[in-house]
Amino acid sequence: MTGLTMKKANRVKLFEEYLEELFPNPRCELEYSKDYELLIAVVLSAQTTDKRVNQVTRVLFERYPSLEALATADLEEVAEILRPIGTFHKKAIFVQKIAEVLLKEYNGHVPNDPVSLQKMPGVGRKTTNVVLSNLYDYPAIAVDTHVERVSKRLGFCKESDDVRKVEVKLQKLYAKRNWARRHHQMVLFGRYHCKAMKPECDQCKMREACSYVQKLNKK
Repeated sequence: MTGLTMKKANRVKLFEEYLEELFPNPRCELEYSKDYELLIAVVLSAQTTDKRVNQVTRVLFERYPSLEALATADLEEVAEILRPIGTFHKKAIFVQKIAEVLLKEYNGHVPNDPVSLQKMPGVGRKTTNVVLSNLYDYPAIAVDTHVERVSKRLGFCKESDDVRKVEVKLQKLYAKRNWARRHHQMVLFGRYHCKAMKPECDQCKMREACSYVQKLNKK
């Protein structure tokens, strides 16, 4: 944590200890049994909840139990399955094209390579980081809406920072060996405690060091 002020360093340490207390065994809440199922589930999770994604992927992967089945599926049937998660036509195309790419270029396996992953349809930096950290224990911090919100509320980054800046700043705060673990913990913390609406500030051990709470108290 070179370059951190003592005050900020203490806040980071306090937060890490709190995360360990709340989530000693953090894990991705998307359901999958095969590597490509996780990749597809993360792509589908854009602008929706993991709970809804799990509901549609249970149907999707039962109906099409292999990459070959997904690659040759009727696109409209796939879209209909994905309807509950929104932008389902676009996501159906992503699913089918990802299946085709994995079969044609990677022997049906998700590559352990961020550059290759980010070339795939519907796959951006956040998706790449989530997939690699879960499948291959790759050191990465994926910045989703939860991670971004928590980081800004705790003053670890500026309100004006984009997701890439948030990622870089978090990487400087945490030891590289803990990046993936901290990502999972921060997602869960934002999902169940530091929620977008009605965050549980009164019960939070970070409230004395939280920029968000301090702003509320000044109103």
